[in-house]
Amino acid sequence: MHSQSPSAGIVTPQIAHFEAPLTLKSGAVLDTYELVYETYGTLNADKTNAILVCHALSGNHHVAGFHSEQDKRPGWWDNMIGPGKPVDTDRFFVIGLNNLGGCHGSTGPSSPDPKTGKPYGKAFPIVTVEDWVETQARLADRLGIESFAAIMGGSLGGMQVLSWTILHPQRVKHGLVIASAPKLTAQNIAFNDVARQAILTDPDFHAGDFYAHDAVPKRGLRLARMLGHITYLSDDVMGEKFGRILKNDVFQFGYGVEFEVESYLRYQGDKFAASFDANTYLLMTKALDYFDPTHHHRVSLSEAMKPAQADFLVLSFTSDWRFAPGRSREIVKALLDNNLNVSYAEITAAHGHDAFLMPDPHYHSLVRAYMCNVVRSLGL
Repeated sequence: MHSQSPSAGIVTPQIAHFEAPLTLKSGAVLDTYELVYETYGTLNADKTNAILVCHALSGNHHVAGFHSEQDKRPGWWDNMIGPGKPVDTDRFFVIGLNNLGGCHGSTGPSSPDPKTGKPYGKAFPIVTVEDWVETQARLADRLGIESFAAIMGGSLGGMQVLSWTILHPQRVKHGLVIASAPKLTAQNIAFNDVARQAILTDPDFHAGDFYAHDAVPKRGLRLARMLGHITYLSDDVMGEKFGRILKNDVFQFGYGVEFEVESYLRYQGDKFAASFDANTYLLMTKALDYFDPTHHHRVSLSEAMKPAQADFLVLSFTSDWRFAPGRSREIVKALLDNNLNVSYAEITAAHGHDAFLMPDPHYHSLVRAYMCNVVRSLGL
């Protein structure tokens, strides 16, 4: 048995199949689709203790626990979610899902198109944060959950939380928005486009239909991940972890791997390229780019957040330069302008954007304290 810290234990993914057509923001329609999800803890009789976890760019439904006794790696937020953890599965019923367009079981570009029996590939439509919220709401309906005790997420997951509180304000009691932003900066959009170009220009991409060619655009995916990884870490962490340490003691005077940091990035790139779908990566970064609650109505963020009724916990990290603390403060201001209850903390942490995934004691104690307030406020 896994003996690290108390865990959600062995969990089994479930599949929800939806027959009702889904009209996306782009105007495209999916006649049917599937969502893969996992649950942790027990839903109470009143169905009032449910928490939805929204994943970030490369995340999935496997949030906590293990898939088997032999499984070496727990879910991606296992340090946060489980028995006695900040999000306590002895009290809450937690749901993690793989978003539409994903590559971990939910319907996405690598899934077979019912019309052809072949992978959707380039025919799979662009999806937005708002589309994800609608599919998540349908999943909640399927599970009989009228409102969530809390919806939480980091980065792109935090954007989904904001969208939920705008689109379905009465269905969210508390929103936890962590290391996120109300919309991307021009610099962030630029990073995403360079990553996409690495994939789009890979000869093995075949305009998105690489499945039919029995190919994988590994070079493009690898470069995209290497670029992304640089932006997720802080300069201090990279310096502390690698400095200018050489693989060998002397310069090789060539273009192979010489510095430890190069070796690390190439390893991360190779690992990602072997496990993630290139079309899904394109879709997820586009969803990030498009998210902007103010865009369609040309209003301020404060006006865009007017429908929200939830209480909020907003957290940022000092060394996160990709989703800097200033962006979280923009969210806090917009919520306060609407007289909502907001708790905000800027956490001193060295890990950059990835800090929201780390078991930082101060960070975890803040989430734990807030979730205790959720228990009290809802009488759970």
